[in-house]
Amino acid sequence: MSDFYIKRRSVLARKMSSEKIPDEDLKKILAAGIRVPDHGALNPWKIKVIKGEKLKIIDEDVILSEFKKENPNASEIQMEMESKRFQRASIVLAVLSTPVDHPKIPIWEMNLSSGAVCMNLLSCAQSLGYAAQWLTEWYAYNKKMLEYLGGRTDIDKISGFIYLGHKVEEPNERRRPDPKNVINYL
Repeated sequence: MSDFYIKRRSVLARKMSSEKIPDEDLKKILAAGIRVPDHGALNPWKIKVIKGEKLKIIDEDVILSEFKKENPNASEIQMEMESKRFQRASIVLAVLSTPVDHPKIPIWEMNLSSGAVCMNLLSCAQSLGYAAQWLTEWYAYNKKMLEYLGGRTDIDKISGFIYLGHKVEEPNERRRPDPKNVINYL
């Protein structure tokens, strides 16, 4: 077994550079991202690729706008941070869980499949040497963001934003669970 998964670590979005990621690498990441368990081959998820000028537009028109509405007394420092959320990365992949009505396959399984898309995107990007982080943050639960991404507000949910960029520095190791506390043999 490769040690990749044993050593895999995310790079914080704030520690990424937004230098361009070649289109051929993005295509590999996306192709790997959609190769997930998917009971019934329903594809109950969508990926929205956000790059270039769209990163700034969403930061200003959605994230900052909604932040100001919810936090009218926010400081200039807070507003500055919110105005550049997506611009920390070269590309942001928004993954939406888009369950469909099915007589036999539960929505829970569809939601899990969407989470698997997030993990595949993250792992593939990291295996290619890119900085990547799976984030939700407050705007993953914001109605305007979901609508902007084309989601149905009464059904769909944002499973996460996969931030892709280049490493500014190697990430620090973080505390991991003790296997004996989370794994049991029956």
